Amino acid sequence: MSGEATVRTRRSAEQDPAPNGPSAPDLLALDPAAQDLLFRSARTANTFTDEPVTPEQIRAVHELIRYGPTAFNSQPLRIVLIRSAAARERLLPHLSAGNRAKTGAAPLVAILAADTRFHEHLPRLNPDRPHVRDYFTGPAHDAARLDQARFNAAVQIGYFIVGVRAAGLAAGPMAGFRPAGVDAEFFPDGRLRSLLLVNLGRPGPDAWADRLPRLSADDVVHML
Repeated sequence: MSGEATVRTRRSAEQDPAPNGPSAPDLLALDPAAQDLLFRSARTANTFTDEPVTPEQIRAVHELIRYGPTAFNSQPLRIVLIRSAAARERLLPHLSAGNRAKTGAAPLVAILAADTRFHEHLPRLNPDRPHVRDYFTGPAHDAARLDQARFNAAVQIGYFIVGVRAAGLAAGPMAGFRPAGVDAEFFPDGRLRSLLLVNLGRPGPDAWADRLPRLSADDVVHML
């Protein structure tokens, strides 16, 4: 093991000490290899290989993540895929300077957006309670509808990133962009509101930096 690798291993051990008590694999139903694929080994990628991401892979990701829960089964997340050079030229000016080069080179870029008229689908998505559409219909409910769209789409974004990892791909999520500019360029009718951009592909050379520390369960979980 090289000196650099030794330092990196030591740093990781210091940042993520082994928990006390039974190890996580003893308490989790998910196979340890799958745990690593989805969480422990997975990282935010900043470089990618030239291997393309296919429509079939994205469809498989969606087929998996669509079973994640949302309020009223509303499913407001919409995924707009940017592959062509022409589409990238429309997108890149709205990104922060530090995000443009890696986004221009990624095999695929996803604009993750919230559908502000998600309620139109509720009778089909919640057939036992078709009246829930009325909770969000009309100008008086615009604010509540937008809040629900953003919140539930954000929940689905978490599912999406884990689903991308389940496909053996790496995700590079980015909030460094101008949502108003992206929305005006790609969603001029105002129905969709962009929330996050995600570069997608196989990780390339030096794809990530050292993992940053994580909070422990003692910091986060409190039993009452």
